[in-house]
Amino acid sequence: MPQPAVRLVRLRLVAYGELLTLQERWLQRLQAGPGTEAGALLLCEPAGPVYTAGLRGGLTSEETARLRALGAEVRATGRGGLATFHGPGQLLCHPVLDLRPLGLRLRTHVAALEACAVRLCELQGLPGARARPPPYTGVWLGERKICAIGIISLDYQVKVM
Repeated sequence: MPQPAVRLVRLRLVAYGELLTLQERWLQRLQAGPGTEAGALLLCEPAGPVYTAGLRGGLTSEETARLRALGAEVRATGRGGLATFHGPGQLLCHPVLDLRPLGLRLRTHVAALEACAVRLCELQGLPGARARPPPYTGVWLGERKICAIGIISLDYQVKVM
C-alpha cells in the first residue's frame, strides 16, 4: 500500500487570516475521512506583521493594544506556548497533517521539523543553530530563538504553526 502524500502548497505573500482559513479547510478535508493525502504543507510569507498568542498567553491587553496601534495584527491561537511574531520576510511553514497514516508520533514529528530547520540554517551559513531538549520546541542560534514550532492537536490531526 503506497504512503499517503503530503501536498506542497506555495502561497507567496498571504494575509494571516487567509492562511488560517486555508488551514481550516485542510483540517476539515482530513477529518472528512481517509484519502490519498495525509495533509498539506502550506508555505508563505506573511503580508503584514502578526503576533500570535498561544494557550499560555504572552501578551497583556496593554501590549495587544500597543501592537494594534502600530499596525500589527494580534491573534489568539489554540497552539501551546507564548506569543510569536510573524512578519514580512519570514518563511512560514504550516503542515496540516494526520500523522497516523504517516506512521509518526507527535514528538518524532516535532524532532524531524527541528532537524529540518537546523539543516536549513546550516545550508544558509548558520552552523550554530540547535534544537533544545523537550519540553522546548524550536531552534535557537545562541540564545536567540530563530524557529518556532507550535502544535495544535485535534483527534490526532495536527497543525504545526
